[in-house]
Amino acid sequence: MSRLFPVLAALAFSGSAFAQDDAADAGRQIKYKERTEIDFEGVDVTGELVKPNGALLLDRRKAQFNPLIRLREDFIIEMKASVDEVK
Repeated sequence: MSRLFPVLAALAFSGSAFAQDDAADAGRQIKYKERTEIDFEGVDVTGELVKPNGALLLDRRKAQFNPLIRLREDFIIEMKASVDEVK
């Protein structure tokens, strides 16, 4: 029972906190400027070009995949079935 009380108290007070936020935002209006100007003239960026460590691999092998389509060399079974259908 002692563990349940803090949970119930937190749930009871959390509902009232959300209601206060809605009431405070209702009277406030937000106004934006018609035009926003950003000046990049005064910004100096200094840095150093960092290249990755390692060697360029020029000897690339072509990827080998298992074929998903098996090419058939003959259609003997289908030919025999078609002859039986004609008879």
